[in-house]
Amino acid sequence: MEGSVAGPAFYDIRASLDETRAYAARVLAHFGAAPENARITAAALVSAEADGLGTHGLARLPSYSAMVAAGKIDGHAVPSCRRVAPSVVAVDAGNGFAYPAIELGLPLLAEVARETGIALMAIRRSSHFGVAGQPVEKLAVDGLVGLAFSNASASIAPWGGKRAVFGTNPIAFATPLKGRPPAVVDLSVAKVARGNILAAVQRGDATIPEGWAFDPEGNPTTDAKAGLAGTMVPMGEAKGTALAFIIEVMAAALTASTFAFDAPSFFDGKGPPAAVGHVVIAIHPGFVAGDAYLDHLERLAHAIETEPGARLPGKRRLVNRARAAREGVTLGAALQKALAGMGFSG
Repeated sequence: MEGSVAGPAFYDIRASLDETRAYAARVLAHFGAAPENARITAAALVSAEADGLGTHGLARLPSYSAMVAAGKIDGHAVPSCRRVAPSVVAVDAGNGFAYPAIELGLPLLAEVARETGIALMAIRRSSHFGVAGQPVEKLAVDGLVGLAFSNASASIAPWGGKRAVFGTNPIAFATPLKGRPPAVVDLSVAKVARGNILAAVQRGDATIPEGWAFDPEGNPTTDAKAGLAGTMVPMGEAKGTALAFIIEVMAAALTASTFAFDAPSFFDGKGPPAAVGHVVIAIHPGFVAGDAYLDHLERLAHAIETEPGARLPGKRRLVNRARAAREGVTLGAALQKALAGMGFSG
């Protein structure tokens, strides 16, 4: 692309999912990720983008790239996996990306759950978990019920406090359904994902909606940069921070990993490796509900879907996913500009 004295021009580009995966992998490899780690991570980011979850999609490329380039994420880490108890799988991400560690451990987790009825995978020395719904959806496609927990760098204060102690701390759940894709619940304890504020800053937006964030002094703010530097508003007020506590215990305490208030930012290359933890639980429904699980669950699904205006959790993702498969996704001009400013030429 030809530039001028003012610098190169950038335009939104529509690209197929295959083209976008290849692009994202090139970006990550350019900044120091091993080819296989780049491929797996790129696939996860593009899947998020295709599902309409842009805050955990391509918008993460600059921050991931900065972390790899600085050694905050070891782009060449090789995760390890072992069964440490009849129903427990331990995965060491080696201070690398979360996605290769998840991909390594998930098949063994599913195998153990089918054998014992329930299994837990504990991942240590990891980084940003990404879309928590992705691993549990894979379990549900395999006929299992899945739960996932992860913490993140501190961005939410305990209710009544001002200092950030909890991360946005995602929790996800998925169940198989009869003859169709799984139902997936994926939520953060923040009122909105912190990535929404990051995306606003990357786009150059000066403001964010009221009720999203507090500034560093604990005051409500609509300033995007102040919100990114401050704390997030929890969903459900005190109930949201209570849920954050549960997730913090499940993800960090159970895995002896970094608590949110000690974790460095996932948005830049500053600081040491995050070394956060994730827990994924797989349940074989047949051990307790028998072969009738899917038929029984259909009654609940029917009750929801026949209510005017209601839908099963995760259905919107499926619509977005099908559209992206047909039409591709957008490589935004702002993203290209940000990566170019970091030294990536495409």
